[in-house]
Amino acid sequence: MNNAKRLEMFTRFRAANPHPVTELDYTTPFELLIAVLLSAQATDVGVNKATRKLYPVANTPAKILALGLDELMEYIRTIGLYKTKAKNVIATCQILLAQHGGEVPRDRASLEALPGVGRKTANVVMNTAFGEPTMAVDTHIFRVANRTGLAPGKNVDIVEQKLLKFVPKEFLHDAHHWLILHGRYTCMARKPSCWNCMVADLCDYRGKTPAPADA
Repeated sequence: MNNAKRLEMFTRFRAANPHPVTELDYTTPFELLIAVLLSAQATDVGVNKATRKLYPVANTPAKILALGLDELMEYIRTIGLYKTKAKNVIATCQILLAQHGGEVPRDRASLEALPGVGRKTANVVMNTAFGEPTMAVDTHIFRVANRTGLAPGKNVDIVEQKLLKFVPKEFLHDAHHWLILHGRYTCMARKPSCWNCMVADLCDYRGKTPAPADA
C-alpha cells in the first residue's frame, strides 16, 4: 500500500465516523485505566457489564481499596482471569495513591510500572484519556495492518512503529479507534466482509471474500 492509498483510507474512515470512541464505558482516566486492564483476553461488552455494577460503588483508587480484594472479585468474576486482574487492580490502586496522589499518570514509564499494565494498555490510556497520538496494537489492528498492507510486520512492535510512521499525521489521534472498529466489524479474522468494505479497492489482500448469495 502506498502513501496515497493510506491517505485515502483514513479520509474515508473519518468521513464515515468523524469522532470515533472506544467501546469501553468510562467517565474518568482512572475508570478507563481499570477497564482496559480488565479487557485483556476479554470483550468490551463483558467488561462493560462488570464495570456498570462496579463503578457506581467504587470508581476511585481509594474506594476500590476500601472494597477489598474479595469483594472486587465478586464484581468482576464474569471476566476471564478475574482473580489475577483483581490483584493487579488492587496493587495498581495502592501505587496510584502512594506515588501519584490517586491520579492516573500521563507518561508511559509511570503507566507501564503499574501491575498488569503493558505497552498496549499504556498506549490506550495515553491516546484515549490524554489525547496523545499513540498506537495501541491489539489483535484487530495487527490483522488489519498486515492484511491490507497498511503497515505489515511480524510482531506488534514492528506494526506499531510502522503505523506511527505511515499513518498521515492528521489522522494519528483517531487511527487506533478506526482500525479497531474496522477489524472488529468488517475485516474480521475468519471471514472478512470484503464485499461490504469501504476500503476494499485500496486493500492489498488477495483473497477477498465475495458477497454472500443473500446479500
